[in-house]
Formats: sequence, structure tokens, C-alpha cells
Amino acid sequence: MRRPRTGLAAILPGLWLAIFFAFPFLLVARLSASDSALSIPPYAPRIDWSQGVAGVRAFLAALDGETYVRLTQDSLYLDAYLSSLRLAGLAAGVLLLIGYPIAYGIARCPPRLRQALVMAVILPFWTSFLIRIYAWVAILKPAGVLNAALGAVGLPTVDILNTEAAVLLGLVYAYLPFMVLPLYAVLDRQDESLIEAAQDLGCTPLQAFWRVTFPLSLRGAAAGALLCFIPMAGEFVIPDLMGGSETLMLGRVIWTEFFANRDWPAASAVAIVLLATLVVPILLFEREQAKVAR
Repeated sequence: MRRPRTGLAAILPGLWLAIFFAFPFLLVARLSASDSALSIPPYAPRIDWSQGVAGVRAFLAALDGETYVRLTQDSLYLDAYLSSLRLAGLAAGVLLLIGYPIAYGIARCPPRLRQALVMAVILPFWTSFLIRIYAWVAILKPAGVLNAALGAVGLPTVDILNTEAAVLLGLVYAYLPFMVLPLYAVLDRQDESLIEAAQDLGCTPLQAFWRVTFPLSLRGAAAGALLCFIPMAGEFVIPDLMGGSETLMLGRVIWTEFFANRDWPAASAVAIVLLATLVVPILLFEREQAKVAR
């Protein structure tokens, strides 16, 4: 029997990764090893193609890691880095606490109702992300809907907008579907006969959940946590619109360095550091998935 040519099937995804990931990554890495300059574009060195190979050699020799050293010397970047990881990790934990019961409830509903509930989870994607965040700004601002409702019932108003609490709320709201859907996919595929067997052996429904359902759903929880944590760590829109000036996240730092300060090497170096950090949990997850597959 003739074997299929797997090499041909890998060409298209390989080209996709090369064009839309590897090439942009190399450009950003090249910028991170450059120096800021008062020119257009605002970085140096650049390749002098008129000199041929000598120009390429001179270009490579001029690249350095001074920008990365500068990142370690300025506490702003470290504070933004730690703040991004902290807020993203905290939001991922809150999302797991909220998303797991939602996914579990949907998976245990009748099939017709299950489809409607899944559609309700996906429904926010039909509206612009920016419009949804602006809606939360209108709700949380001092003269917004929330304080108007609190004042109407005689309760004191709250000042949430432009705080880390507002950023956390925005992250949880925006990324909740990304936590619910992977969890639902895992819980929906679980064999209910395993729960029945556990109960026949003397487990209560709660014990059967913790000993059977929950361990079997950890892969979905890990996938959902990664799917939320990775983009939240580099989030820009939510911290910019809902966080105050003291709310530091790497997404805002990259935007400021690139557009306001015109320091493209610093912005690129911050992006590379963030990417290198986010690759670690992905590799660990893939390693555990490979162990399970064996």
C-alpha cells in the first residue's frame, strides 16, 4: 500500500508559520538588537546593500544587546512585566472559578438547551471588542450606570474606573468565552457511565465529581487557562481604557515606546521578552500532552 506523502501536507502550514510568524519575529528580533536613532526609521544600523557582503557584515557587527541591558536597569519595565503576569494570572484564576461551573452546567443540560447556551457564550463575539470595553467604561465611570443605580437605592457610590480592579473586571469579562469553551468541550465528551460506576462503588455525587469528573477535565482547564493567560499578559486595550496611569502592563509599555517615545528597539525588546516568557507554559503544556498521548 502506498504511503501518503506527509511532507506535502506540511508545506502549507509551514509557509503560513514562516510568513506570518517566523518572518515578523525575525524583524522584531532585529529591531531589538538595534539602537534608537533620530532618523526615519528611528533605529540603526541598516544594511547598506550597495556594499554587498561587506555591508551585511558591517550590519551584523553593529547589532548588540544594549537594549536588553537597558531593560534590566529601568525599574519601569520590570514593574510592568511583573504587573502583567500578576494581573493575567489572577484573571486566569478568576476565569477558572467562574468558567468551570458555567461549562459544567452547560455540559449537563439537555442537548437542545445546550446548543442555545453555547450560542449565548459565543454571542459577545458578534459585537466589536472595542465597543464592549467602552460599554464597561460607561458603566463604571463616576457618573455612569453603576453609580446611578447605587444612588437610586440609597447606597454609596464606588470609584472603580481607572483602577486595577476595573482592569481585572474587563479581562474576566472579555476572555470568559475562551475559558468556557475548552472546558465545555472536555466535559461534554466525558463518559457519564464513569460517574455512575463511581456512585455504584459508594461515592456520593460530590465525591464522584472530585474523583472522576474534575481530574478528567484538568486538560481543558489548562488549555483554557493558557488560552486566556497568553493574550491577557500582552493586553493593551483594556488597561488603556479601564486602567489608570498607575496600572502598568507590557501592552501599554510597548505602545508608549513605539508610538510616543519612538523607541522601536525598546518596544521590540519588551515584545521579545514577553514572547519568551509566554513560550514556557506552552512548552510545558505540550510536554504534558505528549505524556498523556503515550
